[in-house]
Amino acid sequence: MADYTEKTGIKSWAEDDRPREKMREKGRQALSDAELIAILMGSGSRNLSAVDLAKQILTQYNHRLADLSRASIVDLCKSFKGVGEAKAISILAALELGRRRREEETTELKKITSSRDAYEWMNAVLADIEHEEFWILLLGRSNKVKERIRISSGGVAGTVVDQRLIFKAAIGHLASSIILCHNHPSGNLAPSEQDKALTKKLQQAGAMLDIPVIDHIIYTDESYFSFADEGLL
Repeated sequence: MADYTEKTGIKSWAEDDRPREKMREKGRQALSDAELIAILMGSGSRNLSAVDLAKQILTQYNHRLADLSRASIVDLCKSFKGVGEAKAISILAALELGRRRREEETTELKKITSSRDAYEWMNAVLADIEHEEFWILLLGRSNKVKERIRISSGGVAGTVVDQRLIFKAAIGHLASSIILCHNHPSGNLAPSEQDKALTKKLQQAGAMLDIPVIDHIIYTDESYFSFADEGLL
């Protein structure tokens, strides 16, 4: 009896199951995440097709590309039989290209008109990271973005913020106003008491310097919390 388990390359599959052909015939939008990852890998393992191996990878990462993008080359190679360094690099390189594409799209948005705009601006730099970072958006007249600056980077639970660095950057770039932003890697959108106290402190300092803090965004990969929208500024 033939050993079908060894026929794991894409060329050996039934024509309807070949993701490359499916993409050519039906377009890239017709493919599932697993099929797209299978194309990147090119082949599966001894016992799994590339699509089945891709499904196994996605299951491990909760079917979330954001979670998969946080994996390392070593993680993928150790966790999945049939995934070597070349396949792991291909997967992570594709996800990084997607992140950079998002960054290009957000930099085309020059004017902040809502908290959603601010969130989109920060998505490119805060998506998929597992530690906390504090950033500022420096705005000019008509809320046009002049600069996006990281103030500090910390651990999972928090990061230290020096208000002198914030307003030094604001003055140096002749900013008319500031939007604060930091991420919660836990996914919890609720501001802590420390977040509230820091926001109030920076709001007061900005008022004295005539550089108002117009919002503070708490970022998660899924959504955001706006101090301004919630009436906390």
